[in-house]
Amino acid sequence: MRRAVFHNIKLKSRITIARAAGAAIIGALCLAPTPIAAETMSGALALAYGGNPDMNQQRAGVRATDETLPQASSSWRPSASVSADAGYNYLDYTQADGLTRKRTGSLPRTVSLTVNQTVYNGNRTINGVRQAESNIMGARENLRNTELNVLLNGATVYMNVLRDTAILDLRRNNITVLEEQLRQTRDRFNVGEVTRTDVAQAEASLANARSDYFAAQANLQTSIANFRQVIGIQPTKLEPARTIESLLPRNVDTAVLVGLSEHPVIQSALHSVDAAALQVKLVEGELYPTVGLVGNVQASGAYSGFPKEQLLNAQVLGQITVPIYSGGDVYARARQAKETLGQARIQADLERDSVRAGVVSSWGQLDSAKAVIQSARAAVKAAEIALDGVREEAKVGQRTTFDVLQQQQILLNTRVSLVTAQRDRVVASYAVMAAIGRLSAANLNLNVVQYDPTVHFDQVKDKWIGLRTPDGR
Repeated sequence: MRRAVFHNIKLKSRITIARAAGAAIIGALCLAPTPIAAETMSGALALAYGGNPDMNQQRAGVRATDETLPQASSSWRPSASVSADAGYNYLDYTQADGLTRKRTGSLPRTVSLTVNQTVYNGNRTINGVRQAESNIMGARENLRNTELNVLLNGATVYMNVLRDTAILDLRRNNITVLEEQLRQTRDRFNVGEVTRTDVAQAEASLANARSDYFAAQANLQTSIANFRQVIGIQPTKLEPARTIESLLPRNVDTAVLVGLSEHPVIQSALHSVDAAALQVKLVEGELYPTVGLVGNVQASGAYSGFPKEQLLNAQVLGQITVPIYSGGDVYARARQAKETLGQARIQADLERDSVRAGVVSSWGQLDSAKAVIQSARAAVKAAEIALDGVREEAKVGQRTTFDVLQQQQILLNTRVSLVTAQRDRVVASYAVMAAIGRLSAANLNLNVVQYDPTVHFDQVKDKWIGLRTPDGR
């Protein structure tokens, strides 16, 4: 009878663990591709790519940066302005001989059109356009960095929900096993086979198991909330996910080289260096002469008080302005710009070091997770055998209830470790992909309409007039 009871407990445990392990993305069970849906990793990442607020605000930031190019280009273009004035004039005119006197009222009016065209300004327009282009390219790299961070966060929260769901199932199954263990211990206590201490140990283990269950439940709720924040929907029945190790370089050295050449953080820093160098030229350009053309057409009526008086005046002038001294302001800003350029170069070096460290660290975490999975699988198998042996030995009095409970806890811990390591392996593969700068919707082949920042850029780069924003989103 007792052998049948323990067999039923073991069978029930294995059924529950199999279900939990299936939800916890065991690698061998995740080889077949799954359809794109909100319950798959690809579907969740597609939702994050399309609707995550971080992505959308960064895209808006890139579009705003696009407008700096037509602003910089405006110095190439002419500027025109019209001014007009009108009023009433009273004239009381007496000649010197005092014999001729004239009183009259008139409506003086003037309309003037002025056109300015800059011909040369110390190459400030050219350098301003180049600086705007560097800033735009840097903004695109920042968008790419936001994309890989959002996708990494999406993969992380997805796997966290799977892990915590599996752990909650393990904790629930453990409660079921310990409840049966407590019932049998009480039955044995009633017939005098065990002491009150054995019953208390079983009760304490059950109470601890329930406490762990509630903690696991809270962890799952936190992971669900994070999933909702990143992905944008509530998780339902998530499908198992697999690693993306097939997309990674062959070794860590190659991964480091890829990261140093492709990571958007480094590329953005290099564009910042270019923009800082151009800022030096922009400030120094203020010390050069400015050459321009000014055209003016003016039409006036009754300008000196006589009603029938008319005047039309048109002129084209060349202007040149040579700065001599402005209190040292330009020189100070030039020196400041050079220091900022040096700072930008140092920042680029820092980003390289940071990327290198991130690649090595994430690669180490991936290797560690794979090793832990192998060890955890062996530990689970050994713990299952040990638990069966301890239970059999307890039947003949060679083991105590405490020994059985302790071995049950060891088995539970090894299963939790296995589930955690399986989650860590998938997340680490995405982390390596992000660390080398290749984690993107295109490389993951997500079923999304990819955002193209060049669409909006092409719509505004040569735009001369208009208040309405284009729809290149």
